[in-house]
Amino acid sequence: MVLYRRLLGYTRPHWRRLAIGILFGGIYAAANGGLLLFVQKGIPVFFDKAPGRSAPVVSGAAIGNPGEQGQAQAVAKAEPKPPDASVAVPAAAKLNWLRQRGAAIQEKFSTFLLNTFSPEWLIIITALLLPLIGLIRGVADYMAKYQIRWVGSHVVMELRNAIFRKLNALSLSYFVSSRTGELIARTTNDPMAVENAVSVVVEDVAKQPLTLVVAVIALVTIDPWLALISLVLFPVCILPVAVFGRRVRRFTREAQQRVADLVSVLQEMISGVRVVKAFGMEPYETGRFEEQNTAFFRRTVKVARANSAVEPIIVFISTLGVSVVLIYVWKRGMRFEDFLTYAAALYFMYEPVKRLSRIHLQIQQAVAAAERIFEVLDTPVVVEERPGAVAFQDKIHAISFENIVFSYGDGNILDGVSLEVKAGQRIAIVGGSGSGKTTMVSLLPRFYDVTGGVLKINGVDVRDMTIPSLRKVMGIVTQDTVLFNDTVANNISYGSREASREEIIAAAKQANAHQFIMEMPEQYETTVGDLGVRLSGGQKQRLAIARAMLRNPPIMILDEATSALDTESERLVQSALHALMSGRTVFAIAHRLSTIIDCDKIIVLDKGRIVESGTHDELLKLEGQYKRLYDLQFAG
Repeated sequence: MVLYRRLLGYTRPHWRRLAIGILFGGIYAAANGGLLLFVQKGIPVFFDKAPGRSAPVVSGAAIGNPGEQGQAQAVAKAEPKPPDASVAVPAAAKLNWLRQRGAAIQEKFSTFLLNTFSPEWLIIITALLLPLIGLIRGVADYMAKYQIRWVGSHVVMELRNAIFRKLNALSLSYFVSSRTGELIARTTNDPMAVENAVSVVVEDVAKQPLTLVVAVIALVTIDPWLALISLVLFPVCILPVAVFGRRVRRFTREAQQRVADLVSVLQEMISGVRVVKAFGMEPYETGRFEEQNTAFFRRTVKVARANSAVEPIIVFISTLGVSVVLIYVWKRGMRFEDFLTYAAALYFMYEPVKRLSRIHLQIQQAVAAAERIFEVLDTPVVVEERPGAVAFQDKIHAISFENIVFSYGDGNILDGVSLEVKAGQRIAIVGGSGSGKTTMVSLLPRFYDVTGGVLKINGVDVRDMTIPSLRKVMGIVTQDTVLFNDTVANNISYGSREASREEIIAAAKQANAHQFIMEMPEQYETTVGDLGVRLSGGQKQRLAIARAMLRNPPIMILDEATSALDTESERLVQSALHALMSGRTVFAIAHRLSTIIDCDKIIVLDKGRIVESGTHDELLKLEGQYKRLYDLQFAG
């Protein structure tokens, strides 16, 4: 229930709508009471006024019978005296006085109607009451549902927004250890499972208890013992709910996990469709999807089985109770109109009992989904601003790595890296796979935080700077080009939305992208498709370079920026990159040593340590790892 209370906390900003919904829920319950009163007092009017019958019966008194009429008038005249407050009065006596008082009020109202209206007008007025009550009940039902379900849908929207904001705030290490499909399912599917617990449950809580109270009052006024028999069934009906509640929660959580597995398979197939088709793996991927889909189906069926078992048990208990009631009615000799009212009250009581008994199951289903949602929302943000962090607004003077240590948890990726870089220097980083090259440059924009040592810009720890201001001075071009399903212009200006069209075109020309863009159907307004699927590898890479050029940052990070270019494009873009590097501090990761020969300093990483450092010529003379890498690439 702690999770459910936390879930309901999202409804607090909308308490006015909830209050309106609950108010109309009360009106709905009162209208149900009006229907019961009509069954008991109104229907006999029509039957007793039929040809050959006595005068209409109003409020339970047979007005046409002189003896009963006299008794009614006697009751109306004899005002019941309230119990003496100074004397201890049993509760039964107080209840009896309240009943007498109610009967006296009813008889006064009946006498007023008979003295004010003719029998024909009384019939018309009584007939008009039924559609009036129905209209009030319908409007109240609509308003209660609309207001409360609006709140439920809004909570789902807010949960999705909260998850998305949290995912944006989490560091890269979280995404390294999480599946994309899992995160998609938690953002899209899990909040939908929560909606019923917020809207339907709150709606039932607003309407059904009051309806149940109205029905119980009607039963008590007809026959207290009969009401007691009926109410005994209520706790019995709750038993199956308690039995199946835990199963529903467990099965629902398993089903939500299977949805995540299903989405993961689907996402992997779509993103890797070229590889799937190239290797003829369509049957294999279909089998994976069908396997996960079947597992999801089985969990869903278990939830449905547990849910479906509740109502038949409640119906059986209810029908058993009705049989006992019928025997009691036969023995007592109850009047037909009283039994009709009792049956209607029992019907109105059955629906709230059924709906309220299912609330526990709905809450359990919602809690299973809420657990997965709050697991994401409660994940600590590893990379966050320190209290008092200031915005970086200075020019770049120096960047220093001071005995940097970094670890994902299993061994150090970087181990004691120290490097001093002056503004305007071009630093190349080379080394074998897994040596820590990408991790090292990822520390600059604080995609990760160091686990030991300190990284400084102008002598200030980067952790003492605000993250947006730090990242604003950096441009990044990665080997895994990321484009969005948007226009060419919007992809180039991503991160520089204030840029003019002229500036976008200038950046594209610098990256040797303008020519192929102008050959596209809508030129700069052409949509590139998901992840730039409509472009070649070289075209995508040049758009990514243009995006970095447009930002014009003082620090540039190039992670194999020319890896996807053909020979001609590489030559042209390399020339543009040389111009871009001028006057900027550059960190360039490269496997092609030909692209970094002119760098001011080249460092060689091996197992997280800097093993060599110097210019191209200096490193060749060392006859070390750099010389070995150079010979391997340029042999022959």
